[in-house]
Amino acid sequence: MEFFAISLLNGLSYGLLLFMLSSGLTLIFSMMGVLNFAHTSFYMLGAYFAYTISGVLGFWTALVVAPLLVGVLGALFERYSLRRVHKFGHVPELLVTFGLSYLILELVQLVWGRATVPYGLPEQLQGPLFTLFGTQFPKSRSFIMLLALLMLLSVWLLLTRTRIGLVIQAALTHPETVEALGHNVPRVFMLVFGGGAALAALAGVIGGNTYVTEPAMAGAVGSIVFVVVVVGGMGSLAGAFLASLLIGVLQTFAVAIDESLASGLQAVGVTVTPSTFGYELLQLSVAQIAPILPYLFLVLILIFRPKGLLGKREG
Repeated sequence: MEFFAISLLNGLSYGLLLFMLSSGLTLIFSMMGVLNFAHTSFYMLGAYFAYTISGVLGFWTALVVAPLLVGVLGALFERYSLRRVHKFGHVPELLVTFGLSYLILELVQLVWGRATVPYGLPEQLQGPLFTLFGTQFPKSRSFIMLLALLMLLSVWLLLTRTRIGLVIQAALTHPETVEALGHNVPRVFMLVFGGGAALAALAGVIGGNTYVTEPAMAGAVGSIVFVVVVVGGMGSLAGAFLASLLIGVLQTFAVAIDESLASGLQAVGVTVTPSTFGYELLQLSVAQIAPILPYLFLVLILIFRPKGLLGKREG
């Protein structure tokens, strides 16, 4: 019971962090049809900006200021770079965002170096929040869960209960009509792209000190974020939320299981001997194959439900 409860909480906190990171990418794709390869670079920038700002003004100021700064950079990138290649199709968009990811990586290494920076938790988030079955659950992971849920509620209220949200949703399906009504659709696109970058940076602010802040952090989560977006359904915010939780819980439970696949088969009555086909593979523990499970999940989704769990448009 202790293993299940703690693994579930850890999986939910990791999954909600993935959702914070993937939600901005989902919004950008649903609004503009752009798969932003530089999205996790904004996540990395959020962590590094927060590290610098927190050293001067404190963590709680950095929690607000760092996402705003990255959001402004994202909006400027859309206005002066991405918008210029948008008319040429998806391939130039992918290439320009791919190039931006390398540019950000080189700038981060130039400014902050290649080593891990000492971006630690603030005093208020250090230590355990509660003890469950003798195991402590840290405040930092609880804060990630709380902030992710607040962010989900805020985005949902913005899109469904405000005028700008209605304009954003209308511009998604009928941009010409929205522009004919006097709204500046390119400006809406710019704000959405900047907002998506800010959401990624917010995930970086709290993910950077909970885990690690280093130049490789963008690459470490880059592929898994695209798995979340595709599994949930391209452009579906609810799908991204569901996929994030599923992948977070799946991977967390798998990492914690040190039993081999062979022992699992033997537990259900299947005899495994050295002559069994794939015997060497069956000797691997579940924890060893945990990193590939999300990608296996992705392959199964693409085979049996190409639109994703809650997707409405083909990716």
